[in-house]
Parts: sequence; structure tokens; C-alpha cells
Amino acid sequence: MAGIQDEVDKQLALIERGVVDCISRPELSEKIKTSLSSGNPLKIKAGFDPTAPDLHLGHTVLLQKMKHFQELGHEIHFLIGDFTGLIGDPTGKSETRKPLSREDILQNAETYKEQVFKILDLDTTIIDFNSVWLGELDSFAMIRLASELTVARMLERDDFKKRFEQNRPISIHEFLYPLIQGYDSVAMRADVELGGTDQLFNLLMGRDLQKARNQPPQIVLTMPLLEGLDGVNKMSKSLSNYIGITEPVTEMYGKVMSISDELMHRFYELLSDLSNEEVAALRLDIEHGRVHPKAAKQRLAHEICTRFHSAVAADDARRHFESVFAHKELPDDIQQVTLTHSEPLWVPKLLAEIGLVSSTSDGRRMIKQNAVQIDGEKITDEQATVEPHGELIIKVGKRRFCKVVFH
Repeated sequence: MAGIQDEVDKQLALIERGVVDCISRPELSEKIKTSLSSGNPLKIKAGFDPTAPDLHLGHTVLLQKMKHFQELGHEIHFLIGDFTGLIGDPTGKSETRKPLSREDILQNAETYKEQVFKILDLDTTIIDFNSVWLGELDSFAMIRLASELTVARMLERDDFKKRFEQNRPISIHEFLYPLIQGYDSVAMRADVELGGTDQLFNLLMGRDLQKARNQPPQIVLTMPLLEGLDGVNKMSKSLSNYIGITEPVTEMYGKVMSISDELMHRFYELLSDLSNEEVAALRLDIEHGRVHPKAAKQRLAHEICTRFHSAVAADDARRHFESVFAHKELPDDIQQVTLTHSEPLWVPKLLAEIGLVSSTSDGRRMIKQNAVQIDGEKITDEQATVEPHGELIIKVGKRRFCKVVFH
């Protein structure tokens, strides 16, 4: 029994990485234990309405979590909502969403299928279409299904509640969306359903409908909505703050390099294949100056570009970035200084040593003014250090440059 519990704990550690809601952990633990004892994998479901033909990194947060389950030996169902897409997901909308045509849905679905296998395993992932069972529901079955939900419960949804209070129209068919999404879980007998935090109401609907039909209720796991390049708003094509997974590799690499240091940690947690221990160790190395944030960002950009292109393409993108962006402001007569150090260098002291500032106090003042860059990265921490390896391009203010070579 101790061996099984150890494996349960190991699986939970990976499954819960980055998760916002887990309803509920004790139930999930018990399901994993039963799965290990019986040898039957859990059935993991995540639904995608094919409302756009291209995915961005924000969409892949769910796919990465599905990959975790897949690596643990569970059964992954990528559900394409070709039926629900005809309704239009009202989640987060301030007005009725225009439904897609059948032709658009099928075309987008094919594009999705091509893209998701850059992350999920082609041979073991099961692609489902919810029109298979929802298309078979006759009018009597649909009315019976609708009778299981009250208008008061539906108005608990934040977007419906706001529209109702603002006297904005809510079409009756929109009430059907969470109901039939929940019915997907009944038809599939799902053990776990994944979704974004904005989908919590819909995911819980699946639990309710399963309980009403004496099925074991599914576990609900929600993942955060990944922030876009601005670090504030969720990644969205409409806000132009996204990184598309079909973008040219040089654009993808450059966009990842442009994110803030804090957002970089979010990307590592939600998108990287590094283990929990490796991600935690990397954060500590950055905090203690053993790894420069730019180096960590380069590693992240290379990993993401390799996933959606190739390792060779990622190498090319890095060289392109360094030649075009990192050194684009360098003057022809840049000063070069050779130093010999064995310990991490405090940045204000380094600036004074190479003559870009008059003193360490002056160096700290320039950092406070966001006027110091190392290899194109702004230094904002007055206590920052750098490793004495290789070469660094240091810039202070608009015109003071120095190339530091360590021996």
C-alpha cells in the first residue's frame, strides 16, 4: 500500500503543477489509487470549440496539462466541440456570440488536429467529436436535459448575471451551452475534465449531471489564463499580445525573449517540460545570481521553438536574435575590457570597474533609473550579480557601451 501511495503522491505533484482549482483533491487521489490498483487508466477530457484555425501559447497550457496525464499513462480525449461550436460559447461574452457555419467548424477542426500533436502523442491521443452523441439527442431528450437546470442557477454565471442586470439580451440557446458541455462528460464517462478558470461553471455542470445519473463525478481541474506579451491581459489575438504556435521561428523566439522576467517564470511553470524540481532550482539560481535572466529566457525560447519547429530551427533563431536584436545598437568603436574573476560580480561594482559609472553608488542610481542593460536585458535589482563567464555587452544610459570579456 505504501508503494501505491508513493506513486499517487508522485502523480499528484505533476498533475497539480500550475493548477488553480482542483475539485476535489481527495477524490482525485482516490481515483488515481483505484487506477493504479486496477491497471485501468483514468479518462481525461478537455474540450475545444474550433472557433479559430490557429492556436497560440495560451491555448497550449491545457495541452501541456493533458501531456502530463499522458506521461502518467492515462487516457487522453481531445474533444472537438463541433456541435457546441454551432451554438457559440457565451463564456466571458457581453453579447450573444455568432455561431460558426458547419463548414468553418470542420475546417478549423482539421487545423486543430494538425497542431495539437506537436504536444500530445499522436498514437495514444483519442480525438472525439461531440456531435456523435449530441446529434443523437431528440427533442424529447433535450427538453428532459433542460429540465435539470433552473434559470436561477444559470444566472449564477457571472457573464449571464452581468448581461441580465444590464438588460442586455441573452438568447435561450446560450443557456444550453453549459448544459450540453456537461452532458459531454456524461456521454464520455469522464474521470477528469480540464479547462481554463473561465470555464469553471461549465466544468462543474458535468459533475452535477454525472451525479444525477449515478455516475462517479468527474474531477474538475482549472488552469490559469496565460498572460500575453504585455504581462497583464490574457494572451489573445484580438489584443495582439500572443505568440502563435505556427508563427515563423524567428518571430516566436524574439517574442519569448521580449517577455518580462516574472512572466518568464509563469511560462516555465505552465509550458516547459522541465520537472518541478528543475523549475524550482532554476528560479533559485536566478534569484541568487548564478543564472542570468537572459540565459534562462534563451533556454525557454529554445525549448518552445524546438517544440513547434525543430532544434536546428531554434538554434538558427537564437543566432538571428543575437545578431539582429541584441547587438543592433552597438557602436563600431565599442570599448572592450578583459577581466579575470572567479566569483559572481555585483553589477554596480562591475559598472564602476569598467568605467561606465563613477562609483558603486552611481551604478545603483543608474539601475534605479532603469538605465542599465546587460545583453539587451534591463537590470532592475540593485543587488543583481552576473557570472564571470564568456562575454557581456553592457549599456548605461543611451550612449555608454562596453564589451566585457572574462578570462
